[in-house]
Amino acid sequence: MAEVTAWRPDVPGLTEVLHAHFTDHVYPAHTHEAWTLLLVDDGAVRYDLDRHPHGATRGLVTLLPPGVPHDGRSSSAAGFRKRVLYLEPGTLGAGRVGTAVDRPGVDDPALRVRLSALHAVLRGGDALEAESRLGFVLERLAQHLDRAVVAVPDVRDDALADRVRDLIDARVAEGLSLTETAEAFGVHPTSVVRAFTRRHGLPPHRYLTGRRIDLARRLLLAGVPAAEVATAAGFADQSHLTRHFRRMLDTTPGAYARSAAGRTTG
Repeated sequence: MAEVTAWRPDVPGLTEVLHAHFTDHVYPAHTHEAWTLLLVDDGAVRYDLDRHPHGATRGLVTLLPPGVPHDGRSSSAAGFRKRVLYLEPGTLGAGRVGTAVDRPGVDDPALRVRLSALHAVLRGGDALEAESRLGFVLERLAQHLDRAVVAVPDVRDDALADRVRDLIDARVAEGLSLTETAEAFGVHPTSVVRAFTRRHGLPPHRYLTGRRIDLARRLLLAGVPAAEVATAAGFADQSHLTRHFRRMLDTTPGAYARSAAGRTTG
């Protein structure tokens, strides 16, 4: 019996996330409009891409281009477990399809770590972090497709970093889109993250979360119910607020608010 979980994340560039465990399922030949970015966590997959045989294993990141027929089946009776991202066609460009057909398997442990971290955050409601992590994944994939993998650049742009910080400060509850911010400043999304991190000591998503926690604390101490605080401070819901509140202060929003009950200032 297959186990399948799928959802559409609110992240520019992603059309779908799929986590699945298959035992005897065999995919018939088909195509996708999107790029298919695959991690195999258990087992292995045999597939034909454009009528050429390939394999996907735990050691590889597999990238299947849009519009190219492929199928899929487990390499053993134990089946396989996979995590898949479907990327909008424009994220990597039509000009790179041919390279992906020739070399769909990417042996890059650093890319696998980045991709796994992206999957971990996609369920959490942290849109800015997801955008940031997707940007680094796409950057690395593009380098492999262009056969130009390079060392991580040392981006220093203090003016850009300060402008982004000011933008975050002005939009704590609303948040911001990394893609739109990068386009507004005329830079690549990863340049925004690298410049901000170098200048301010932490990435933009972590800075934003800290500002939101500060806002939530003020609201809680003012007597605003935790459920209302979550929305007012920019969190997806109360559980999202609680998770970050615990990480920051090792207590819950409710307990934090109750700690101030009955206290007065003189």
